[in-house]
Amino acid sequence: MKITGYEVFQVPPRWLFLKIETDEGITGWGEPVIEGKAATVKAAVEELMQTLIGKDPARIEDHWNMMYRSGFYRGGPILMSAIAGIDQALWDIKGKFYDAPVHQLLGGACRDSIKVYSWIGGDRPSAVGKAAKEVVDRGFEAIKMNGTEELQYIDSHQKIDQVLERVAAIRESVGPYIGIGIDFHGRVHKPMAKILAKELEQFRPMFIEEPVLPENNEALREIAAHTNIPIATGERMFSRWQFKPLLTDGYVDIIQPDLSHAGGITECKKIISMAEAFDVAVAPHCPLGPIALAACLQVDATSHNAVIQEQSLGIHYNVGSDLLDYIVDKDVFRYEEGFVEIPQGPGLGIEVNEEVVRKMAAEGHDWHNPIWRHKDGSIAEW
Repeated sequence: MKITGYEVFQVPPRWLFLKIETDEGITGWGEPVIEGKAATVKAAVEELMQTLIGKDPARIEDHWNMMYRSGFYRGGPILMSAIAGIDQALWDIKGKFYDAPVHQLLGGACRDSIKVYSWIGGDRPSAVGKAAKEVVDRGFEAIKMNGTEELQYIDSHQKIDQVLERVAAIRESVGPYIGIGIDFHGRVHKPMAKILAKELEQFRPMFIEEPVLPENNEALREIAAHTNIPIATGERMFSRWQFKPLLTDGYVDIIQPDLSHAGGITECKKIISMAEAFDVAVAPHCPLGPIALAACLQVDATSHNAVIQEQSLGIHYNVGSDLLDYIVDKDVFRYEEGFVEIPQGPGLGIEVNEEVVRKMAAEGHDWHNPIWRHKDGSIAEW
C-alpha cells in the first residue's frame, strides 16, 4: 500500500481536516490545526506531505520520526500540529487496513467508556449557575468554565470575588458533587493565581487549569504550595521533551496534551505513558472537531491514567457548525450519564461525511482569537 495523495479542508467553525489517499482505495482522516492559525498549519501540512507521497502509510513510527527529526528546526505549535493531523490520518488508514479500531493496534482497550465534561459560560463567563444546571440535567457529571476575564499582574480583589461568586452559583445550582473544572486560560499571572487557587478551595473544584502560562511553569511550585486543588496544564505543550520537566518537577496533577497539537496519537501515547510513571492523570485537551475527538478516545481507551475527556459539543466557539455535523453516524458520540463509549469502528471509529466537508470547505473560515486589552491599553492574555 502506498500514499498517493491528500487534500486539506478548512471548514467552519475553526477547524482543518486532512484526507490522505492510498493506492488501495483506503483513506484516512486527521485534524491538524492550531485555532486561529489554520492557514499556517495547512501550509506546514502541505510541506510535510510532499515527503510522504509514494511511501507505505503503515510505517507510522518511521514517518513520525522523519517529519520531526529531519527538520533542523523542530517542535512548536505549527509543526507539531501538522505532524499530529498527518499521524491521525495514518493511524486511521492502518486501522481500516486491518479492520480494527486504533485502540486494538495500540494494545487493546483498558476501558469501555470514559467520562466527559461540557463547557459552559463562554469567554467572558456569565450565567454559569443556570448553564451548569442545564448541562447536569442532560446527564453530564462534570462541567468546565473559564474562571475569569483578563487580570493584570496585580489586580483588584473585586475580580477575585466575581470569580468566587460564579463558582458559588454553580455549587448552589448543581450540588456538592458535580465536577467543576476552572480554566484560568493563562489569563492569570502568578500573584493573582496564588490568591485564586487558595480562595477556590472552599468549592472543591475538580481541577484548576493553566493557572499560569506554560512558559511560567516554574511558578506551579508556589501555586501548589497555596492550594490542595488538583492542578492541570499542558494544552500548549507540544512534545514529550516539553512535558519531561513538568513531570519531573512534580507540581502537576493532570496533564492535558492535545492530540491535534502535540504530535498526534503516536506522540501523545508516549506523553501519557510518561505521566503514568509519575502517578499523574490525563485529561486530553479537545475543544475541536470530530476527528480530533475520535483520536482522543482511541488513546483514552488504552491509557489507564486517562480520567476525563474534553469535547466541544455546544462550546461557545461552534457557531454555525458543530461537532456532529461532519460525521455520518452521530450516535458514535452519544453521551449517556456523563460518559461516552469508545468507538469500535475501524481506524478512528468514525465515518466522515465527505460531502458535508466539501460543501463547508467552500465556505471556509478565517477564525482568529479575540485581542483583549487592559484599561491602560496594554495587551491582555486571552
